[in-house]
Amino acid sequence: MSQCLHQFGAHRNVLGVLQSLFACLQSLVGLAHEHGWQAPTPCSEWCVRDLVNHITAELLWVPVYFNAEDPVRSGRRFMGDVLGVNPSGMFDLAVSNALNRFSGRGALDQTVSLSYGPRDGLGYARELGADLTVHWWDLARAVDSPKSLPQTVVNAALAEFRSYTNLAATGMFASPLPVLPDTSPLDELVSLAGRDPCWRLD
Repeated sequence: MSQCLHQFGAHRNVLGVLQSLFACLQSLVGLAHEHGWQAPTPCSEWCVRDLVNHITAELLWVPVYFNAEDPVRSGRRFMGDVLGVNPSGMFDLAVSNALNRFSGRGALDQTVSLSYGPRDGLGYARELGADLTVHWWDLARAVDSPKSLPQTVVNAALAEFRSYTNLAATGMFASPLPVLPDTSPLDELVSLAGRDPCWRLD
C-alpha cells in the first residue's frame, strides 16, 4: 500500500474541486457552440475557440505528465488546433481522461515533471485547477453567461494564487491589478491573474 504524503482529506478536497470545475467548464463549452466560436474573450489574443482549444490542450497534457512521457515529443501532438470538427466532444474526452488520471490510485502522491520542474500530483492538481478557474471566468464572460462557480472552487483557486510571488515573470499572466476593498473572492482571483473584473462584451 502506498503511503499518502498529504494532510487527511486533501486528496478528496482537490478531486471534488476538479470535478465541480470541469462540470462547470463543460457547461460553458456547450454555450460557446451556441454563442459563436469567434467571439472575443478577456484574453485579448484569443477568440472563444482559441480559449477552449487552450483549455483542452492543458487537459490533454495530464495523462502525458502522469505517464512520464517525453514532454518535447508529446507536446507536438497538442500544437495548433486540438479541437477538430467536434470541439465539445473533444473537450469532454479531455476532461474525462484528465479526471481519471488525477483520480487514479497514488496519482496525487506521484511526482510529475512539469515544464518548470517536478511537482507532486496534488500540487499539479491544485495548480491546474486554479489556472482553469481563471479560464472559466474568461469563458463565462466571453459567452455572456450568468452561471456561477461553487465557492469551494473559487476559494481553492484563490488560495493557490495567493501563494504565488511573481506570476507576471512567467510570461503566462499579465501583471496583477489592484484588489479593491471588499471585492469578491472571484474578482480578487481574476485581478491577481491580471484580468479586469469589469470586463464585459461590448
